[in-house]
Amino acid sequence: MREFLAELQEARLGDVLIDEPMRKHTTWKIGGPADCLFIPKTKEQLAEAIGIMSRHGVPWTVLGRGSNTLVTDKGIRGVVIKLGEGFDWVRFEGNTVQAGGAYSFVSLSMMAAKQGLTGLEFAAGIPGSVGGAVYMNAGAHGSDVSRILTGAEVVLESGELACLKAGDMKFSYRHSVLQERRGIVVSAAFQLAYGDRKEIAAAMATYKDRRMKTQPLKQACAGSVFRNPENHYAARLIESSGLKGKRIGGAEVSTLHANFIVNTGNATAEDVLTLIKLIQETVSKQHGIQLIPEVLVVGER
Repeated sequence: MREFLAELQEARLGDVLIDEPMRKHTTWKIGGPADCLFIPKTKEQLAEAIGIMSRHGVPWTVLGRGSNTLVTDKGIRGVVIKLGEGFDWVRFEGNTVQAGGAYSFVSLSMMAAKQGLTGLEFAAGIPGSVGGAVYMNAGAHGSDVSRILTGAEVVLESGELACLKAGDMKFSYRHSVLQERRGIVVSAAFQLAYGDRKEIAAAMATYKDRRMKTQPLKQACAGSVFRNPENHYAARLIESSGLKGKRIGGAEVSTLHANFIVNTGNATAEDVLTLIKLIQETVSKQHGIQLIPEVLVVGER
């Protein structure tokens, strides 16, 4: 690891932070230290750095804007990669839009609405990055990334820069090929449609109002914890199991939305994991349905 860090720092490929607490970089505000947090500014820097990691056999994990992720209390061994300011951009051309992997998915939806483009309204309440949204095939309100993505630039585990078309992504519910074939989305392109600005704004306002009333947006959380089982809603199953407001340590099932677990101030990753297990066991016992977590758990256990 020392030799790797020396080579990485000597190459000056981006910012390097040692023993960086991950609670500073996750929306749950939970997580132990990463051995190394690496923040590249360009896709060329990223590709070269991944090549160095490969040569030294150093494991790496990518982190977007920190939503939908639970970092364990022991932290992450190896390198955590977080895309820097060079990946935080957006460009419109007609009814198509390209954005960097670090660009806010919420901001992208708002920018599209201002351009009078429809297709991204569903993204208005998804607090992640463009790269993370593509990786997870993020969706809401009956739509998702698979319906609008035309292609993505990806740095693969080999350090190769590849251009993947929508058909290469193997999209399904909250799934893409990048969960099978490791890679980091450095940019993505979306095909939208021209629409009525007032109708687009009204739809987004409705979604926002619904979120404000039903989701714990003022508390530290990571978004929906479980995937919705077929023909069911996870939140309804959890609430009907009597778990709304259930607390373990500093982790609590939200009293606003039962598919959210909030950090009441001092929650540990172990608190959250224990609560997740309790929810799964209770729902399975009462409804015969196994809830599958949607959040990614990363780090040493």
